[in-house]
Amino acid sequence: MPQAASAADPSGNPYRRLFALPGTLAFTIGNLVARLPMGMFSVSAVIMIAGSRGSYALAGAVTATGLLATAVVAPWVARLVDRHGQARIAVPATGFALLGGLALLLCVHYDAPDWTLFAAYTATATTPNIGGMSRARWAHLFRSEPEALHTANSFEQAADELCFMLGPVLAAFLCGTLFPEAGTLAGGILLMTGMLIFTAQRATEPPPSRGTRAAAPLRAPGMPPLLLGLLATGAVFGSMEVVTIAFADAQGHRSAAGAVLALQAAGSFAAGLLYGAVKPAGPAERRYPWCLAAMTGLMSLPLLAARTAGSLTALAPALLLAGMATAPTMVTAMTLVQQLTPEGRLNEGMTLAVTGLLGGVAGGSATGGWAAEHLTPATGFVVPTIAAALALLIATGHTVATRRGRHTAAPRRS
Repeated sequence: MPQAASAADPSGNPYRRLFALPGTLAFTIGNLVARLPMGMFSVSAVIMIAGSRGSYALAGAVTATGLLATAVVAPWVARLVDRHGQARIAVPATGFALLGGLALLLCVHYDAPDWTLFAAYTATATTPNIGGMSRARWAHLFRSEPEALHTANSFEQAADELCFMLGPVLAAFLCGTLFPEAGTLAGGILLMTGMLIFTAQRATEPPPSRGTRAAAPLRAPGMPPLLLGLLATGAVFGSMEVVTIAFADAQGHRSAAGAVLALQAAGSFAAGLLYGAVKPAGPAERRYPWCLAAMTGLMSLPLLAARTAGSLTALAPALLLAGMATAPTMVTAMTLVQQLTPEGRLNEGMTLAVTGLLGGVAGGSATGGWAAEHLTPATGFVVPTIAAALALLIATGHTVATRRGRHTAAPRRS
């Protein structure tokens, strides 16, 4: 078992403290390798399907179906991980998911009927939540040090953004330079390689909790509205991805879509690292609505740039700025998930959060694809703006309701 974090590097650098613990650097390397394909698969599928079938609506619907299937299957996989351990469950689950990705590739390549694309992509739903498993390790290691855990959560969010920044670029490059299926093939190899490295680090793995009697995370007070907010937040990401690809294609620069999307992730990556280096101001439940308000305001910038300037040159900096509120919002949300999840069910709680995001990504992907095809790509940018406003409305409504409940329950003074 690694030593306490307080005995780590005394330099004051919060990120150096994280990796002073034995085993943390090794599992982080595997985590990053396995996480990179998460930014590749959906972009690869959209490019592969839209290029073969000529329909962004079909591409968006296929990816949405796979994400919805993940929303159903992922909590079950996470429950198995909590009960039996990460190493025992994650590798075979990854192998089954890769078979689904290979089936999708073959169906597209050999022009199989459209329904086979939906069936194949659904089979990828067993992909383990590598980000949730990594956050569970940090929560296990820093369970008594909230400031260190805040830094670890911020690092994890920055890692998410780094992979979603590099993943689309790599996918678009491979699919455009080599052949349409190259992004899916490369992503599958990276996923399995990283998962094997990650699960081999047994010293930092949280112990299985086979006998836990804790209630399901979904029943924890405050969790349902938080998951609804994450559902709306996921719609921001899913719609922005598809609409940006369609907009770039309409401008005659589809191969540049990955690079433009990477700018949004770059803004979030930088903001996430900065956010993790500072001490959080106040409790997470108080910071969360403010983070969502900032995200809602900044998400209107891509819509403004697309409708007024109508060029990728104007859209690129707007996406960079829009991404800067994403990481603080997600770090704060994941901190709330960790606080609300009952002991012994953390992987399941984290996966429920990611499931909410994926469900939103699915809905946003389908809605964004419809808007880009039946309206205009520029008009499609209204979808992520509305989704961000909905997340803010949910969080604000829950905060107001909670305060009223506390006020009503407080005993009156005579």
